[in-house]
Amino acid sequence: MIKGLIFDLDGTLLNTIKDIGDSVNAMLEDYGFKTHSIDEYRLMVGNGFNDLIYKALPSSASENKQLEGLEKFLYYYNLNYMNSSLPYDGIVELLKELEKRGIKLGVNSNKREDYTVSLLEAYLKDIHFIKVVGQKDQPKKPDPLGARQIIEAMGAKEEEVLYVGDSKTDMLTAKNANLRSIGVLWGFRDEKELLLNGADYIAKEPLDILKIIEEL
Repeated sequence: MIKGLIFDLDGTLLNTIKDIGDSVNAMLEDYGFKTHSIDEYRLMVGNGFNDLIYKALPSSASENKQLEGLEKFLYYYNLNYMNSSLPYDGIVELLKELEKRGIKLGVNSNKREDYTVSLLEAYLKDIHFIKVVGQKDQPKKPDPLGARQIIEAMGAKEEEVLYVGDSKTDMLTAKNANLRSIGVLWGFRDEKELLLNGADYIAKEPLDILKIIEEL
């Protein structure tokens, strides 16, 4: 019996890609560097802001430029991060139904924890998450520490929890935490990446997750 679900944030619960891309592009424009399309950013996100800025800057950028670029990005992201971000269609309905069924919910993200909490409070304030783990002073995904902290807070066993995400990082996090995983197709990556990295189940739309749970 499934007692808990751990969700990734970006690309799983919320569509945040435009606000992220716009903020990185504003930083790049300050330097006169080439910007990237929003679709290109779908392949850059998922491993935290440091990694995002490293990928977005030209390969010739120095370490100091990367650090400076990160600070510039954070300035713009503070201004932009709630401009366009919204829950995916069907997410609110899914989460409310899961709560009705007594299933505990958690969030495990590589987004900085203050942003993660602020976005959840803004867009999913009526949903109770047992524990939210974002990027902070501990290993980031695919390290399983965050997922294990959430499982402990749920008072559940590994076999009673599913991990839901849209990327390779999420599937590997689930594997490292000894959890079964659901790869979602409405996010930033494709089905091939999810299956290659060990997705146990695939959800084409949020309510598919209910069907998966019912069959377990």
